[in-house]
Amino acid sequence: MQSLDYDQLMRANLTRVFNERDPARRLEAIAELYTRDAVLNEPDATFSGHAAISQAVTDLLDGFPADFSFTAIGPAIGHHSIGRLRWSSGPPSGPAAVTGMDIIQVEDGRIHSLHVFIEPNL
Repeated sequence: MQSLDYDQLMRANLTRVFNERDPARRLEAIAELYTRDAVLNEPDATFSGHAAISQAVTDLLDGFPADFSFTAIGPAIGHHSIGRLRWSSGPPSGPAAVTGMDIIQVEDGRIHSLHVFIEPNL
């Protein structure tokens, strides 16, 4: 049995899905990284399937300035088909505007479910 590289998978998701502003390229990445019946669970909504996940990311990115991007905070870790990655988002030369954590469940080497947790501003 080949071990799963959680860091590679979760960083690819951050870069190729959540930092991708071109919907066609994002949908192509989702098809590679996610199972067909994948689910994205955000704090206030759930999205099922590739097209719905891509649209949710479009809506998210449309609410951010064009120079905002997501950056991993340390490596992703995981075991037993569950992984987690801490991240931040903001302008390249400024402080993070938002931080959070992604938790994934993996099936056959692809993301089956993604739970997004946003850190509260204290």
